[in-house]
Amino acid sequence: MNVLEINVLVLAYLGDTIYENYVRKYLINKGIGNVNDLQKEAINYVSATAQAQYLTSMIDSNFLSEEEIDIVKRARNYKTTSHPKSCDIITYKYATGLEALIGYLDLTNRKERIDEIMNLILSE
Repeated sequence: MNVLEINVLVLAYLGDTIYENYVRKYLINKGIGNVNDLQKEAINYVSATAQAQYLTSMIDSNFLSEEEIDIVKRARNYKTTSHPKSCDIITYKYATGLEALIGYLDLTNRKERIDEIMNLILSE
């Protein structure tokens, strides 16, 4: 199947799990040994607000390729009216764009690029 034909919300569904896995491993490697502390710290990375900020920063610094920006835009422009109560629809769509990008990169076997993106996010 052509990855570009996959619904962007499906890409985001996959990307969300990959993104969160990177964050969890990062926090565990930092030496946080308490589950409640891990959860509190993870919010700084996995909340829609944080994800939207990371994505905006990558766009503003020209870190993403045109192909990657196209995936983000497809996800961001996807017609949806639902979003979590914790953020506005625009923030949610940016977060979805980041997750869709991660999912897309995974399905196109670009783990090195996911590593680069996640290293940038986790080093901020």
